[in-house]
Formats: sequence, structure tokens, C-alpha cells
Amino acid sequence: MPSYGLETNAPNLYQLQGQNVNVTYSTTSFDGTPRFNYQDQQRTLQFVGDQIRTTDSEIGTLVTVTLYKTRDNGYVTFSLLLPPVNLGQNNESKIVTKGITTLNRFSKIYESNQGQTKFYTVTPLAGTAQAVAF
Repeated sequence: MPSYGLETNAPNLYQLQGQNVNVTYSTTSFDGTPRFNYQDQQRTLQFVGDQIRTTDSEIGTLVTVTLYKTRDNGYVTFSLLLPPVNLGQNNESKIVTKGITTLNRFSKIYESNQGQTKFYTVTPLAGTAQAVAF
């Protein structure tokens, strides 16, 4: 498909805020690895490299990290939904998106794993997508 002279400059740094949640995600860094910083009222966490999982989908890229394991044999993840962003000739664009906190419940006892096993909390996020040189 012809581009008609449009630049396709993709962001590599996202800085987003929502109710009690701050997230910074870079697809690369000075050493070439992705970085993800997560902060809420209870914790400040930093993730690097393969601790960050990405999945491309029709609605955008899902970036997921594991926040913590629960006492009842489960764990909690946070997923950032990144919409496609074309910066054109700019280095920054405002974006709005969602963060999804997922409680993943499971049991070592097979019979206890019936019913819904994932529970979601969605947080609206807003901020910037930027193209920066690392």
C-alpha cells in the first residue's frame, strides 16, 4: 500500500498515568533491553528483558508483567494495552489506553479449579508515546 509521503515513526517510550497507577515502558534502552516500571499505592516494581511479555493483536500490543504471587497459589499480572501510534514527523503524541490487572487463581487440587479463574480490573490510562534515542 502506498504511503503517500506519510512518515511512520513508531514510539519506543510510553509514560502513562491512571488512578493510583503510573507506568513507564520502553521497548529498548541503553543496553538494548526493554524496561517496564510499575507503581501503585502498594508497590514500585521494575522489570527488564524477558520479565516483560508482549503479544500483538488486532487491537494493539499487550505488554504484561507479573506483579506478585498470592498466598493461595495464584498470581497477579498487569497488562498494558498499547494502541498503534504513528508519530509522523513528531517525536511525541498523547495517547489514552487501558491497564488490566488480572488475578489468576488456580489450585494444586484439580477439583478446585472449576469456574472462573481470571478476574480483571481495568484502569484507564493517559499519557505520552515518544520516540527517543537511547
